[in-house]
Amino acid sequence: MKAIQLNGFGDVSNFNEAHLDTPAVKNDEVLIQIKAAAFNPIDFQMRLGLRESRLMRSPVLGRELSGIVIKVGPDVIGFEPGDEVMALAGSRGSNGSYAELMALNYRMIGRKPQNISFEEATAIPSSGLTAWHSFNRMQAAGSDSIFINGAAGGVGRFLIKLLKANGVTNIIATAGNKHSVAALQELGISFGKIINYHEPDLKGLLIAANKGRQFDYAVDLVGGVMAEMAADVLKMNGTYVDITFLGTSTTREILFDKGANILNIAAYAFAIENNLKWYGESLNYLAHLIETGEIDAPAVNVIGSLGVQTVQEAHRLMEANRIYGKKLVMKV
Repeated sequence: MKAIQLNGFGDVSNFNEAHLDTPAVKNDEVLIQIKAAAFNPIDFQMRLGLRESRLMRSPVLGRELSGIVIKVGPDVIGFEPGDEVMALAGSRGSNGSYAELMALNYRMIGRKPQNISFEEATAIPSSGLTAWHSFNRMQAAGSDSIFINGAAGGVGRFLIKLLKANGVTNIIATAGNKHSVAALQELGISFGKIINYHEPDLKGLLIAANKGRQFDYAVDLVGGVMAEMAADVLKMNGTYVDITFLGTSTTREILFDKGANILNIAAYAFAIENNLKWYGESLNYLAHLIETGEIDAPAVNVIGSLGVQTVQEAHRLMEANRIYGKKLVMKV
């Protein structure tokens, strides 16, 4: 099979095309013909050899995909050749999704929504499962106020859809450019609730947008100084949702002083404890929400087909934070 693999940590010149053997299929695995693969920030963090690189099990990167089942192991339940599927493989696949094929445990696989394309479906697993995990743990009520930094990214957009679909509408978000503002407005966030994070009195603007009150929930999708801001605008004993693990020592100090409830969100935690069925079951529920029109499919930017140049361009765009509210996807 054709695959794009990483030959060493560093810049994008370390990617090259390779031709690898067809993955062997274990008894509880299916072999998927990948039709589309999505790119995630963790991909370039792995490429750079950062903390996330310890999760690598293959020189072929890529953690989410959509495609068609072409072979099933003898212990597989509920899938057969020809099924259209999607998955967040994480590090459990035979290789990453920058490839034509992947073998993966059937419990981690969900059915592709019938009313969307493979390119749209591959943008669901990573962002969707992280947002779904966040939403379930938050248990936000309709009257609660939510601050989300980095809301125009994939997880933020998915979380906003889930919150709004369940009656939570008091959502304040930050954005730094017109593309991100437009993406948030398309989700139904009014202009007055989208705050430019470049403004000098950001804290004051956020509090003003929430009618002079601090927030019941603060969701950090950025880290660094923006994590500090998220902690600063949270109310006493409020709930801080950490999806980045990039908060500073100042962030931790503010949250401790406020007696905050801290939710650490890591979708890979279920894989660590080998609760693989959570992935498939959650993906099937998200597919149901999309098929019934309760939430929309993710917006995608298809930047090319499986190849070195496509992968390199995706990594450059992610590293430069030039995503602009659409998931980067490649056809396979």
